Amino acid sequence: MKFLIIFSAAVCFVAGQDFDCPDKNGFYGDPYQCDLYYKCTKGKAESRLCPDGLVFADENPNKELCDIPSNVDCGDRKELQEPKPSKGCPRQNGYFRHPDPQACDKFYFCSDGVPNEHPCPPGLFFDEETSNCDWKESVPRQCDKVTKDVLDDGFSCPDGEVQGPNGRALPHPTFPHPEDCQKFYICRNGVQPQKGSCPSGKVYNEDTFMCDDAEKVPGCENYFEGQSQDKNKLPKKA
Repeated sequence: MKFLIIFSAAVCFVAGQDFDCPDKNGFYGDPYQCDLYYKCTKGKAESRLCPDGLVFADENPNKELCDIPSNVDCGDRKELQEPKPSKGCPRQNGYFRHPDPQACDKFYFCSDGVPNEHPCPPGLFFDEETSNCDWKESVPRQCDKVTKDVLDDGFSCPDGEVQGPNGRALPHPTFPHPEDCQKFYICRNGVQPQKGSCPSGKVYNEDTFMCDDAEKVPGCENYFEGQSQDKNKLPKKA
């Protein structure tokens, strides 16, 4: 699972430094600092910095591209600007491991210092070296007890794949609520639990993984007895 983040133009300018521009106009990386580069115009260099967390991709001088470090071969350009960390983000931009050491199957995507939590697909762990989700066996991390997300009513996504009616694994399997025929649970990517509810007049059918007529679902035939069948009425929130 490969992630890509490219900034077509970095707008952070730094103080001019001694840099010998080639004859051809274009964008050239600093020989020592991977997130520093120069716009060369008629032999004159203008210094620029990638957004914090990104580095300059110097393969094509005609393109001004900043990307995540795992997508760029910095070579001898080992130096970087001072990080600007924020809560959950070691740097302002990029993909980073989850702060919970046991949450190996989750990661943070940081954009301008704002963290966004994402799950890996089932069975994969996040590898910070490559910014990818990879098979557990290939990721150098120790997660003996992977932390699961748990809803306020105690539901968490079960382990293993769920086969759909066609025999294929469901990417976002659903599960019945133990007490309410109209409600159900969704497991995004098989690991991230979320509450769901069928529309008025329908109940959840665990055989088809869909909302269905009450009379077609054993045990839920009388669910709507005494209730309004107004189709415009929204179901109660879970």
